[in-house]
Amino acid sequence: MNIEAFREYCLSKKGVTEEFPFDETTLVFKVMGKMFVLTGLNRLPFSVNLKCDPDKSIELREFHPEIEPGYHMSKKHWNTVNFSGSLATDMLYELIDHSYDLVASGLTKKAKQELDNL
Repeated sequence: MNIEAFREYCLSKKGVTEEFPFDETTLVFKVMGKMFVLTGLNRLPFSVNLKCDPDKSIELREFHPEIEPGYHMSKKHWNTVNFSGSLATDMLYELIDHSYDLVASGLTKKAKQELDNL
């Protein structure tokens, strides 16, 4: 998956915005103001940080060399995923969805209602 397809997929999800809160090369996607993905536009190979359930993170890292502890993030809750590796596109979509769902489930009741109404 290239960065354009990745960006389009993230933006297709309900309540998602894209921002550059840190610098002009660090792209962040948020659901209702909460970060669920970030990537460095100058990172080669193309990789992204995705939020992940801690137990699932361990399992994914054991079986997929393209998935490592989150670069500059909490290693317990974030993975860095190499999108230029051999992971199937369906798996990449699943990892993005998992990150989105994890963050969306932790939103406040008010934010969840707003998201549901979009």
